[in-house]
Amino acid sequence: MSAISMDRRNNLWEVTSRTIVYAAIGAALYGILLVAQLPIPGSTVSVRPAFAIVPFFGYAFGPIVGFFTGFVGNAIGDQISGWGALTSWNWSIANGLVGLIAGLAPLYLQRWVNGSTRDRAIGGAIAGVIAVLIGFLFVFTDNILQGLDIATIFSTLYVPVVVGDLIGTIILVPILVYAWEPVKAQLGR
Repeated sequence: MSAISMDRRNNLWEVTSRTIVYAAIGAALYGILLVAQLPIPGSTVSVRPAFAIVPFFGYAFGPIVGFFTGFVGNAIGDQISGWGALTSWNWSIANGLVGLIAGLAPLYLQRWVNGSTRDRAIGGAIAGVIAVLIGFLFVFTDNILQGLDIATIFSTLYVPVVVGDLIGTIILVPILVYAWEPVKAQLGR
């Protein structure tokens, strides 16, 4: 393992002023933009373009920023939309887990994380897909306690959200990575 990847792994959990600023920016952007949803005609699925902010912030800035962006951003979005900040606490945690898992990409996607801009964009999409599929499994917790059976949760809650968020993630995370790369270079990151 190279010194660069070891250093990156050790810094994943470091909380700095930069981490706090990126987390706050990510949560605010996600929470405010979450109100915009695009329904897919003929289905119960909506694409939430703002959701791509969660795996992107995790992938670009680490698991702490990713978790905060997803968890707090979802709570802000729920509050703005009238649901209440933590009425759906398990969905907020699931969103946070998506950001956290995407932020762990340096541990499981070294080829793409350390490659060219194209590779990093592909890595962002892969990290986002993995994070969405795993992170949203958390929604089963509260719903099982409410007496819903696993098949109902899977077909009516998990799959529709995952499909919509995967569409946004696969399309928008690579675009965000391409947009971030020149800014990152200017900031010396």
